[in-house]
Amino acid sequence: MAEKVKPVPLADIIAERIQTMILEGALRPGEKLLGERELAERLGVSRPSLHQALAQLEERGLLVSGKSGTSVARFLDRLADPLAELFVTEPRATADYIEFRRTVEVAAAGYAAIRATQPEREAIADCLRRIQAAHDAGESALEADVDAELHGLIYEASHNLMVLHIMRVLGDLLRKNVFYNRETLYLRAGLRDLLLAQHLRIGEAVLSGDANEAGEAMRAHMDFTGSTLEDIQREEARLATAMRRIDRKYLVAGAEDGQG
Repeated sequence: MAEKVKPVPLADIIAERIQTMILEGALRPGEKLLGERELAERLGVSRPSLHQALAQLEERGLLVSGKSGTSVARFLDRLADPLAELFVTEPRATADYIEFRRTVEVAAAGYAAIRATQPEREAIADCLRRIQAAHDAGESALEADVDAELHGLIYEASHNLMVLHIMRVLGDLLRKNVFYNRETLYLRAGLRDLLLAQHLRIGEAVLSGDANEAGEAMRAHMDFTGSTLEDIQREEARLATAMRRIDRKYLVAGAEDGQG
């Protein structure tokens, strides 16, 4: 007699669907889910089954619940937060960060050119239009934000789950100015036009499906960003040295009279 096939509990099916959305980045860390009643209606399932599914995901560490409701866990923050504290005090962190991004993002841009779906291409095209609009309006802060968004869209379009999740975490650290202040680049004389041209080149290469051009465009952009940040850091170090020399008059006897 054949063994009967046991039906899969509805709660398991719901949990698997939500887990897949988290894995694929459709649901992002920190995002709040709808209330159970509304979420059950949207999914077309019973509240008890949904409640069981959410409990499973919370037990796995993928969801967290509290007084304000249920949210996607910031599971990688457990790694990122302590590292952020170390990065702030490490002089090499910015250079190493750029080097890592160069390695990963060149590949990601090439993958995106090949793998991007039509909705992803439309999102990238819209992002390029908004970068141009922010640039034309002289809104440097907004332009920096849309710059970060473009890179995020490329991570998604690469369809590489490791790239997506790891680079999102690094992107969050950058938004917190752990490595450098993004607006510093956009406020530096003459750089905004160059950065715009670089981002347009990257985006257009991805949209055209040219993996080699997308990779080279990203490589050129990351090389430029790295060398520019090194220049800014050297200038800041020279300025700090000059200011300390000026301050010596408050510390050295007779310095205010020009002695020593």
